[in-house]
Order: sequence, then C-alpha cells, then structure tokens
Amino acid sequence: MRYHGYVLSPEIVGISQWIAGMLWKWLLRSQPCRLCSFRKRQPALTCRPFLSYFPYTTDGGQRNRENARTVDKLYRLSVDITKIRRLKGWVLLEDKTYVEEIAKILQELGATETAVASILERCPEAIVCSPTAVNTQRKLWQLVCKNEQELIKLIEQFPESFFTVKDQETRKLNIQFFQELGLKNVVLSRFLTTASNIFHNPVEKNKQMVRALQESYLSVGGSEANMKVWLLKLLSQNPFILLNSPAAIKETLEFLQEQGFTNFEILQLLSKLKGFLFQLCPRSVQNSISFSKNAFKCTDHDLKQLVLKCPAILAYSVPVLEERIQGLLKEGISITQIREAPMVLELTPQIVQYRVRKLNALGYRIKDGHLANLNGTKKEFEAKFGKIQAKTGRPLFNPVAPLNVEE
Repeated sequence: MRYHGYVLSPEIVGISQWIAGMLWKWLLRSQPCRLCSFRKRQPALTCRPFLSYFPYTTDGGQRNRENARTVDKLYRLSVDITKIRRLKGWVLLEDKTYVEEIAKILQELGATETAVASILERCPEAIVCSPTAVNTQRKLWQLVCKNEQELIKLIEQFPESFFTVKDQETRKLNIQFFQELGLKNVVLSRFLTTASNIFHNPVEKNKQMVRALQESYLSVGGSEANMKVWLLKLLSQNPFILLNSPAAIKETLEFLQEQGFTNFEILQLLSKLKGFLFQLCPRSVQNSISFSKNAFKCTDHDLKQLVLKCPAILAYSVPVLEERIQGLLKEGISITQIREAPMVLELTPQIVQYRVRKLNALGYRIKDGHLANLNGTKKEFEAKFGKIQAKTGRPLFNPVAPLNVEE
C-alpha cells in the first residue's frame, strides 16, 4: 500500500486502519458537528504526513535526497542513471563526488565517451574515489601494463578492481615482490583484476607463504633447479594459494604421507595439481578416497595409481564423484573402462553426454572402445573427433588408382 508516495508495511497498514476506525467512531459518537468542519479543514493541512517518518520509502523518496549536481553531471556524460539507482543508488546520495575528475582521468587514458559512461554505470562507486587516489592507482597499474592502451582496456573489463583504491602502498610492495620473484607483468595484470585479494596481504605474509611452498617442494624430493619453474607455474595457475597458511600446507603433506603416498608420488601430485593440492581439506579427501575405493572395488595400491593418473579424485567431493560416475554409467561406460582411463572423471555429465552423442553419430561406440577419444580439453576432443570423422569418410579404395590385374 502507498500513502503520499511512501510504501506502507502490512503491520503499519493494520494499525493505521484500526486507529482510523476508532477515530471515526469517536467523531460520529461524540462530536458529529465537528466532523463537517474537520472535513473542510483537512485539505488545508500542510504538515508532513506521519507515514513519512517510517523507513519504507519509494524510489521517488530516494530521488528527493539525491545530489542533484551529481545526477546532472552523470546525465551530461550520457550515463544511464536508472542503472545506478538499481545497482548502487547510495552513491547518488553522497555529498562529495568527483564525476568530472574521474571522467577526465579515464579520457586521458584514452577512454571514449561511450566507454566512460559504461565504466561509471557498472562501477558507480568510482565517482566517490578521490582523484589523488585514482591517479596513484593508475601509476600502480602502469607498473605491470605495457602502455595506457592496455591499461584502459583492463579498466573497461574490470572497473571494480581498478577503483578499489585501498591498501595502495601494500599493493605496490607486493607488485615489486612478485616481479622480483620472476612473475611476468602479463600474469600480474591478471592477478590485479581476478585475484586482487592477494595484494591486500602484507608483503611479509606473501613472502612467508612462498618460502613455505619452496620448503615443501624440496622436502618431498624436488630439486633446486626445478623449484623456481614449479613455483612460478603454481602461482600463475593458482595465486589464491597465497591466502592459505604455512600450517595448512604442512598439514596437507602430512596427511598424504599418512595415506601411504611416497615423497616421489607426492611430488607427482604437486606437479599435476599445482597449488590446489594445498587447498584440500583432509577430512573431505579422506571421504573421497573411501568412496572411490568402494566405487571402483580396488585395493589401496590400485587406488593410489588411480589418483596419480587423475589427481582430481582428491579434489572432488563425494557428491561430485558420485554424479560423474553415474553419468558415465548411464552412457554405457563400465567401471573397468573408468579405471583404465580415470581422467574421464574430470568431465561433467553434460560434457560426457554431448561428446558421446557426437561420437555415436559417426558410428563410434564409446562403450566398446577406449575412453581416450572422450578425454581431454574441448580443443583436444575436437581434434580427435576430426580425425575420426576424416577416417570414417575416407573411401574404401581409390577409384582412380590403377588396378593390378594379372593377365
């Protein structure tokens, strides 16, 4: 229910109706003559409606409190104000904003008018960032960007990451540390946009985690010569490992050793799973191991071989493993086939179904063959499918080749 442009909650509606009813009865009973005069004077009331004191307001109520200058400046930049009201309307209520200043900085970097409007629509909190902080952020990001063209492209794709302007000194120290470590700028630019949390870590914590990773690699037989390459690949593929603690890394290694994995086997898992191995929960891994052992009806030794072929078995929860095994069985694939090629468990049931249908269309019956043609990334599968398709469409004999006929 609405009253003078305000939304009234059901509870207040009930109370208001009850009060109105009691007031009406009292007027009719005791002061009938004053009722007429009350009706005549009512339109002349100029006081604020009592419902306006309740927090249930409409968009119209919010607009009355918006900073008119901010709204006007955004309109001039062709920004869709309705999107901002719907997503983060609070920025329009701020007394101090920097619409023109932020737009100017973006334009100096090479952003078009359309790009500026799009950035402010998707990240309206940019207008409450001070120009000084934004310019500092600009200099930080230029440490890893080749030029301003690359920088503005990143801002257009990830405006919220760029306009998160806190902990700038910490970010700078972390960027310098990662560069000294050997990470390429193209990797660091990806970190800034998709893994920005690692830059909020104190640089000493990141250094401590890197030392813990290096020590863990060496403790299971890794060599000094290969350690740097392994570490850079690990961080490139899974930077969130830096959000863990050295204690968690130690706990994971000890758990794998308790499960009977040798140092050499753990080193193999580290090479395949990269940092994801250190993000596993021992209890969840134990459940996955027990389930897999029962599902595949295998010994501890056989299960270890399965895990070494497909380390993802450790990472998947029991419900995920169960869903994927059932999906394979529905397509006519046997447990024996899965044991021979466990990497197929990395595929979702939807992907398995799609690939089996494509192969069946060529007359290739996956349940009668090896699962190698089903495995792999999308690109790898399409390459295998293309070869099967070419082989299937090849004629049985060359009609133009001469026939060797004995006279």
